[in-house]
Amino acid sequence: MSIIILVAIAIGIGILISMFTDISTYDSINSARQKQGTFVHVIARIDKSVPLDYNPANNPNYLSFIAVDSLGARAKVIYHNTKPAELEQSDRVVLKGKMEGDVFECSEILLKCPSKYKDDKKQLEKSVSAKS
Repeated sequence: MSIIILVAIAIGIGILISMFTDISTYDSINSARQKQGTFVHVIARIDKSVPLDYNPANNPNYLSFIAVDSLGARAKVIYHNTKPAELEQSDRVVLKGKMEGDVFECSEILLKCPSKYKDDKKQLEKSVSAKS
């Protein structure tokens, strides 16, 4: 009897872990195209040669741009939310969403800002000298 209870508890814990764990991996744009309708994460950069389609006066919850992944594949991205601040300055973005035809329907955008990861030697020297 106690073995059945232990197995039931183990199954319950397994179900809870699978429900609350994000087990998604990063995909390229082409692999996202092959997984139509499946939620994926794509790392890409914004094609800055094509202007962003964002007009907050008409619709503040519509943003469209072209994303290019590291393999050179391109896709139109549609994001139904306000434009993230500093989107244009971002070096790379993580797009969470799914492909619907040739369009990536994005539900979340994470920015990878290069300035946050660069060492600014002058600023570092100023902060060190101010502390001493």
